[in-house]
Amino acid sequence: MVEIEEKYKIYEKKFGYVNWIGIWTLYRKEVLRFLIVAVQTVISPLVTSLLFLFVLSLAIGNERGEVLGFPFISFLAPGLIAMQVIQQGFSHSSSSIMIGKIQGNIVDILYAPMSPGEITLAINLASCTRSLMIAVVSIIVFYLIMDLNFYNFFYIFIFTILGSFILSSIGIVIGLWAEKFDHMASATNFIIVPLSFLSGTFYSIDKLPNILQSVSKINPFFYIIDGFRYGFLGASDGSIKFGLLYLVILSFVTWFVAYILFKKGYKIKS
Repeated sequence: MVEIEEKYKIYEKKFGYVNWIGIWTLYRKEVLRFLIVAVQTVISPLVTSLLFLFVLSLAIGNERGEVLGFPFISFLAPGLIAMQVIQQGFSHSSSSIMIGKIQGNIVDILYAPMSPGEITLAINLASCTRSLMIAVVSIIVFYLIMDLNFYNFFYIFIFTILGSFILSSIGIVIGLWAEKFDHMASATNFIIVPLSFLSGTFYSIDKLPNILQSVSKINPFFYIIDGFRYGFLGASDGSIKFGLLYLVILSFVTWFVAYILFKKGYKIKS
């Protein structure tokens, strides 16, 4: 009996309080997942942004005048890039969870010696990497075809990371909730896309009635796009300091919600 107890003695995990190897492995797997189809995950958002830029510049670019003291196209370009950062940050994490559930290989993550916090953090970091790559590629291409201003790269970087982290956490929540791709498409079409379009991407909220300005200033997408644009123009519709604080708090809140749901095994454990 003593021999059996010693043979099957449960030891404490040997990788410390945080499984850094597990986080790195899952992060690497998630990054490779989108790099394998880079044309779809990185180049496609760039093409979408360019199409918006070309169409709007041809349609109203010369007639719109200045916005925030800058030509309309200079105002529009950062907003288009930020919009793709938002949408792709959400797309990566939600599709990762959803595909794992449908294919049944999400159990590989559940059985891994990783805590829910480590899993959600690794997925979020991979989403941030994808969004950052899209931002960098888009900025380079936009810089080659138009006169793109640069005010402060810190704000470009920090609002890219915060925006993609928040949307990745939301994507995890939606991925856990969704039972089929139709559910995820509904969340994208009725929540993510409308909020990103109605957050000052194509216009300054100063043009809106006061009540709609107040509503816009509740929308976190507005602060993501406004802060990202501030990094290029040095001008903004809202308060950059408040927006930064708001997004930092929201990033912790959304991640914590994703962590709690994953810990409880919401719709992934019987």
